[in-house]
Amino acid sequence: MNRLTAQKFIHSKIKKLFGKPPDDFRMTIGEVLRRKGIITEKQLHEALKVQKEKLYTLGKTVRLGQIIVELGYASEEELVKAVNIGYKISVKTLADDIKGLVKDKRGNFVEGLPPPRIPIWLQFFAATMVIITTTIFVMSFFILSQQKERLYQQTIKIGKVSLNYFSSNSPVPLLEDNILRLNTLIKDATSVEGLLYAIIVDHNQTIKAHSDINKIGKTFEKFAHMEDVKKEQDVTYFNYYSKSGQHVLNLTRPVLFKDKKLGQVHVGVSIDFIEKLIHKARLTIVTITFFIILFGSAIAVWLGFHFSRPISNLVLATGEIGSGNYQHKIILARNDELGNLATAFNRMGDELWKNSLMQKSFGKYIGSEVLEMIMADPESAWLKGHRNEATIVFTDIRGFSSYSKSKEPEEIVEGLNKYFEIATQAIQDHGGYVDKFIGDAVLGVFGVPVYHKDHVERGVRAATDMQKKFINKQNNGNSLLQSVGIGINSGVVVSGNIGSQDKMEYTVIGDTVNLAAHLNKLASSGDIIISKSVYENLEDIITVKPLSPQHIKGKAKPVETFKLLSIKDKRNATIRK
Repeated sequence: MNRLTAQKFIHSKIKKLFGKPPDDFRMTIGEVLRRKGIITEKQLHEALKVQKEKLYTLGKTVRLGQIIVELGYASEEELVKAVNIGYKISVKTLADDIKGLVKDKRGNFVEGLPPPRIPIWLQFFAATMVIITTTIFVMSFFILSQQKERLYQQTIKIGKVSLNYFSSNSPVPLLEDNILRLNTLIKDATSVEGLLYAIIVDHNQTIKAHSDINKIGKTFEKFAHMEDVKKEQDVTYFNYYSKSGQHVLNLTRPVLFKDKKLGQVHVGVSIDFIEKLIHKARLTIVTITFFIILFGSAIAVWLGFHFSRPISNLVLATGEIGSGNYQHKIILARNDELGNLATAFNRMGDELWKNSLMQKSFGKYIGSEVLEMIMADPESAWLKGHRNEATIVFTDIRGFSSYSKSKEPEEIVEGLNKYFEIATQAIQDHGGYVDKFIGDAVLGVFGVPVYHKDHVERGVRAATDMQKKFINKQNNGNSLLQSVGIGINSGVVVSGNIGSQDKMEYTVIGDTVNLAAHLNKLASSGDIIISKSVYENLEDIITVKPLSPQHIKGKAKPVETFKLLSIKDKRNATIRK
């Protein structure tokens, strides 16, 4: 199997796995036509060569499509259709601004840039980081918000407990104006974490007890800028900022004795203390998050390489098989989908290798083009028999029987192989295929199974090329090559699979083939004899010598025949046989 066939096979498999690949607008028109099967790779190289020659001689660039049409490789209609499909544009003739339309289709340079390649392990890493950080951030936000609210409510409860304790034990000392006892009562108040002060004032707003002994006996100053003032039963609490900048929660409760108000108790709790606790909790969460991200990163990178390495191996194997190394294997010991993919890929390589061996061996007998058509569509109707226009080239060696009697078998085989090699190469170079070898004869066919509009010209050019090589001075040592006669006929043939269930053969039959064989018998050593149908098709580009009409078995009238003298090449230069 050649590389092009292998690539088509691989692309079909990859298409099933990953979908249709995007159109490549960077392909040249020649590459588009080659991929569409409009022209062969050899024809593309020949057209490019002619384009360079025209640039050198004319001083300007001639469009490749125009050259391909001039060389007869394809019609303008075929090229326009292929260009429209390949580039997804709409042109009517090759004279339209194809390059400009393709450029517009591509968009500007930035749009034409390929998307950045991001390795799978990096995608895993980024996705894991996003998931971890988002999850922790959201959870931290709600948890810390709830924790802050709980701490605030807990602080209020602590303040209320302290407030109740002071207000319950201060009525009698306050009635007795026992300042020492009142201060003893609140002496240890500030030892409670978060409790800033405790104050007891009488009904005249004179401070009788204070956690700061310097303020005892002074007049109590009302709090300024109170915020969020709330009252629950006889307890009032609010927030404010002290002169030192502390954020304080103040709780106030009257001191009563037999429903008579003797004074008030004030307790101050630090709200900054709550913020410090939340800050510590936040630092703890950040630390834990760091270690989770570190651990998650390692897992993400490991998973990324765990999945990307098999895919990289698959890409490498695809390249190896695309280059013709069908025995390349993927070693992947995994019991998952990637393992199954590796097994399937190895099986595909084995099938390609078998197909390659079949083509290398079987293709030598039936021709590569016929083999590819059989493999592409084994049930195709064209294998079952069709009538087609075709050109038949029949070659034979004059005096082969006498030659074979006087030579050793090894010398005979060597001479025949050289003869068959030249004939086969010339036929294939011009788009035909070798139908069969019949003893020392070669039957070449042009126009089927792959139709070419210029099949007659292809057949004649193949015959002149091989005859030129037969009489080449380098082959003087091979007398067989000097004795080859060629007959060419064009007309309707019947083509298809002929044979039995055990042995089948794709071939051509009919009167056109028989006449080509008869014309071959008329050809002397080094001669090319053509029929009237060939002459009428190419009379503008060939020079012939009319021969006397020949009576051929099966024909009611004598057949007009011509000896080919020369044929003009595609640049109008005459090539002599």
